[in-house]
Amino acid sequence: MRTGTLRTNEINEEQIFDEKRSFSFTSGDRELAVTGILQRIETPAIGGDDANSLFQKTIAQAFKRARKAGQSNPVIVGAIPFDPCEASCLYIPEHAHWQPRNTLAPINTATLPELIEQKNIPDEHAFKRAVEHAIVNFRLSDVRKAVLSVQRELVFAQDVDVNAMQTNLRAQNPSGYHFRVPMHDGSTLIGVSPELLVRKEGLSFLSNPLAGSAKRMADPQADRRNADWLSASEKDHYEHGFVTQDIVSQLGELCTQLHVPRRPSLISTPALWHLSTRIEGTLADPSVSALQLACRLHPTPAVCGFPTERARRLIRFVEPFERGLFTGTVGWCDAQGNGEWVVTIRCGTVKRNSVRLFAGAGIVEASNPDAEWTEVQTKLGTMLRACGLAH
Repeated sequence: MRTGTLRTNEINEEQIFDEKRSFSFTSGDRELAVTGILQRIETPAIGGDDANSLFQKTIAQAFKRARKAGQSNPVIVGAIPFDPCEASCLYIPEHAHWQPRNTLAPINTATLPELIEQKNIPDEHAFKRAVEHAIVNFRLSDVRKAVLSVQRELVFAQDVDVNAMQTNLRAQNPSGYHFRVPMHDGSTLIGVSPELLVRKEGLSFLSNPLAGSAKRMADPQADRRNADWLSASEKDHYEHGFVTQDIVSQLGELCTQLHVPRRPSLISTPALWHLSTRIEGTLADPSVSALQLACRLHPTPAVCGFPTERARRLIRFVEPFERGLFTGTVGWCDAQGNGEWVVTIRCGTVKRNSVRLFAGAGIVEASNPDAEWTEVQTKLGTMLRACGLAH
């Protein structure tokens, strides 16, 4: 399919996006569930903060067609890759509805097939060498942070049931933004992100970046020590500051009001403590959509680095793979401009008996290669447990 075109619900489309591979997105106590595909949008999101960009014009046309098909307030769902120059993975569903999410009922974990093979890309030695390369680069350039990532490739004896993985994710991570996106190559993106890129409702928006992390511990006292260490870590506050400063500079000129806490707070997932800053504001222009805001912010220094373009070039040089949708953004936006987009982390892709997991770590000059390797392995633990594997 050519970039920038729309595809309607034609022959075999429902076979590709059947009920087992439908999109879902969980936020708080509610879940957005969709069925069918009315139109697909693969137009790259480059320049997508501009209402006159090809990306936004394509979406406007798609919304117009959806209204003609009888939808009063159509919604676009899906994911945008780390590199917005690549094809988007978005579509307008035939039906979409919010349903309550039962957060009280216990969820039994599901069993996956036997694991027969796994490997890290890059391996431990190569990743640490990349960290060292980045640190040397910081001393010779104006790049101050770069996020480096790894993949874990898993091969199972039989096809993996994505529903089973989703069940395990929800059992082990009752909070967070759970997402599931059918991809155009027949695979499925699945994960649970702790990081809200942006939520917009009316004129109000919220962005909640995370940067800087420490491992959760089973022992309460050790867990508290790790939290206190992170709260006092000069290196992690330095890394976090790049993210908040960038978001404020990107959104400040669009706002009549902007509230930024003076210091980050601590939040936790079952696996990690994170430094977190809730940035809230009021937009001057009500026509600016949640998706436009997401495109303006993406990628933040939390998943790319600082300055953004120079960090992106460094990442391309040292990472031995293309990220695809990992460290992109996933979510939804309706035709009124309201929506939610989260950072695509703590995730993986599933295709038949193959699973590919992703994790990254923010590298600054004070980083230690051994500690960064430990961090990415800890972050992989969320999805490894979803696969029924002990970390």
